[in-house]
Amino acid sequence: MTHGFDTLAIHAGQEPDPRTGAVVVPIYQTSTYKQDGVGGLREGYEYSRSANPTRTALEECLQALEGGRRGLAFASGLAAEDALIRTVCKPGDHVIIPDDAYGGTFRLFAKVAERWGISWTSVKLSDVAAVRSALRPVTKLVWVETPTNPLLGIADIAALAGVAHEGGAKLVVDNTFASPYLQQPLSHGADVVVHSTTKYVGGHSDVVGGALIAADAGLGDELAYHQNAMGAVAGPFDAWLTLRGIKTLAVRMERHSDNAERIAEYLVKHPKVHTVYYPGLPEHQGHEIAAKQMHRFGGMVSFRVQGGEQAAVEVCNRAKLFTLGESLGGVESLIEHPGRMTHASVAGTSLEVPADLVRLSVGIETVDDLLADLAEALG
Repeated sequence: MTHGFDTLAIHAGQEPDPRTGAVVVPIYQTSTYKQDGVGGLREGYEYSRSANPTRTALEECLQALEGGRRGLAFASGLAAEDALIRTVCKPGDHVIIPDDAYGGTFRLFAKVAERWGISWTSVKLSDVAAVRSALRPVTKLVWVETPTNPLLGIADIAALAGVAHEGGAKLVVDNTFASPYLQQPLSHGADVVVHSTTKYVGGHSDVVGGALIAADAGLGDELAYHQNAMGAVAGPFDAWLTLRGIKTLAVRMERHSDNAERIAEYLVKHPKVHTVYYPGLPEHQGHEIAAKQMHRFGGMVSFRVQGGEQAAVEVCNRAKLFTLGESLGGVESLIEHPGRMTHASVAGTSLEVPADLVRLSVGIETVDDLLADLAEALG
């Protein structure tokens, strides 16, 4: 990086507009561009599925923040994942996924890619030996979430990169929970970073988007070809909103982490909570690895309550300041029941989440207010 993270978040890809001097990237709400003669493109723009200046600014910013060679912005995180799978894999190939994967990612592999001839194996990614044993000659991707969704498991990115590369596979890291501010997987050997930019990158619960950042320019070009061929691109206004959110990413992640640390400490001591999942806790199984590869530990906290599934549902329903809703990473705090909400798609599979689990996306409100709301919700 040529500048600090905070500086890049505000300036990378976002030079003042050369015509007007506007300090904020304009919204180029256009589908097509005048050509200076047949094939004479102005700065490479011809049609906004292929490229759009607002989207380009976002892609260059994301590339800089993750330290990659090519960044691409998509209509959603799952659109980005789908493009990646179909770029790297073909029918007959194999993928390793976490045994604690995001429900949408699991659904994409189990219900969509599998029908296209892609096989998958779920593995506990904290067990490097198990990942090595699961590799096959046709394994093309080792798919990592760290922290995982919703059990906040931690994977050693550098160790898994070594294992994947030894087996001829690429390491993909879904960095959504950490954000580029807290963790930069490419610097630890990952080949591609995936983001749902809907979450911390955008940060304000007002835009849906996704991103891929590649460590290798050649792979980046292949991904760009498939993005254009398949068409699930971020629109200019969505790209603009995401850029706006990125400008405050560093300061937001510090407050998210501050608040989550306080809440995790509170939950550990609460008599109605029997397990807390937060990588910032010294007793967390992945704490040492997280401390090695993350700047801080983020704003996601999950916990299991005494009394089983119904008790967990009641906690979610009683919360007031914590809004009952799916998604995560916004400035407002959210609470949800993964088993019935975000992870309903994994019910009855090896990835099924505990029925008594509650997941928090801790926002940036006054933390004492959040603690008081949890105290009421837990009863």
